[in-house]
Amino acid sequence: MKKKNILITGGAGFIGSHVVRLFVNKYPEYHIFNLDVLSYAGNLENIKDIEKAENYTFLRADLVHENILDDLFHKYNFDAVIHLAAESHVDRSISDPLAFVKTNVIGTMNLMNVCLRYWKDNLSDKLFYHISTDEVYGTLGQDGLFTEEHPYQPNSPYSASKASSDHFVRAYGETYGLPYIISNCSNNYGPNQFPEKLIPLFINNSIHQKPLPVYGDGKYTRDWLYVKDHAAAIDLIFHEAKQKETYNIGGFNEWQNIDLIHLLCEIMDRKLEREKGTTAALITQVKDRPGHDKRYAIDATKINTKLGWKPSVTFEEGLEETVDWYLQNTVWLENIINGEYMAYYKKHYS
Repeated sequence: MKKKNILITGGAGFIGSHVVRLFVNKYPEYHIFNLDVLSYAGNLENIKDIEKAENYTFLRADLVHENILDDLFHKYNFDAVIHLAAESHVDRSISDPLAFVKTNVIGTMNLMNVCLRYWKDNLSDKLFYHISTDEVYGTLGQDGLFTEEHPYQPNSPYSASKASSDHFVRAYGETYGLPYIISNCSNNYGPNQFPEKLIPLFINNSIHQKPLPVYGDGKYTRDWLYVKDHAAAIDLIFHEAKQKETYNIGGFNEWQNIDLIHLLCEIMDRKLEREKGTTAALITQVKDRPGHDKRYAIDATKINTKLGWKPSVTFEEGLEETVDWYLQNTVWLENIINGEYMAYYKKHYS
């Protein structure tokens, strides 16, 4: 396999750290450069196990500073970009939408502008792989699935910013010839996820017997995918997919939030050796958030049939592994629950 310098953005975050680890360990002939601004959800402890690998370099930088990106491309001559860096939490986007525009839209455009400057003489041998979300498609009724041809209808500032970046990536491909691929993935869960998202938030609150805040009636449906399966899909798409294609990645695994929460409560009772129903008693209804999409569901037929990818674990298996990881890594969990996070938590969930 040809030696390459690959830039992975957001590699200290949840999904990014799993992608970085996979590429560093699986492809010793690649040199993996992990660019992350280390905002509240970026954590170098997520990738501590590979920080001394010979084919790994960490770069701290913010995508909003195009001049810094230019310097990095000049110095390291990147052959490909896997772009995961993004502001991603819907609740935060409602509080501060402009931050999402700066990172998700302007940051993506800065990165593409620099790619075009340095790749213009050999675009055929380069790749800009943009990682996006199923939330760009909006919401579904009781039936139907999001396919790659589904129209975009974002309903939150977060999903609007990701939809915008998707459109700009395609526009750069058509207008300037940028070689790109886009994938849109369903909800991820697994180790190292910052405890503002549903599953790690509820695991942490269950451990400390704090309320489990459920929006509205809890009957919001999501398709859940184990993060390591997402990383494997990204690996496959990066190496095998056709340029200018879009791939939806999903777990074939729909759950209403309230049903997922009750399953998680049962697991926590068993793992913590509590009486059955103890954790479920912590469930607390809170005011629903604005623009809350009712249902997401991914049709992952294309990546399944074209590239042969499918999830490696069931949701129940993945959730058991996830709970075990958090219970075995309570120090990691406590280290990131700092004052800033707790202030945010109180603002949104009290």
